[in-house]
Amino acid sequence: MFYFYFWNNINKFPRFFIATILGFFLITFRPIFRLLRNDKKRIIIITTIATTISILYKIITLMLNT
Repeated sequence: MFYFYFWNNINKFPRFFIATILGFFLITFRPIFRLLRNDKKRIIIITTIATTISILYKIITLMLNT
């Protein structure tokens, strides 16, 4: 009887993990999607994201000496 409850709880963890990760991304990106509705803010956000990605790429390539 104990093992049934144990495995039942173990089976719930993947669903909880997926729901937590999905909720995190929805809450994180919702304000960004709202800002993308305005044309001026859209250009600023896209420029900021592109600059951030390019800087991170440059830092990682310099760290790895490639």
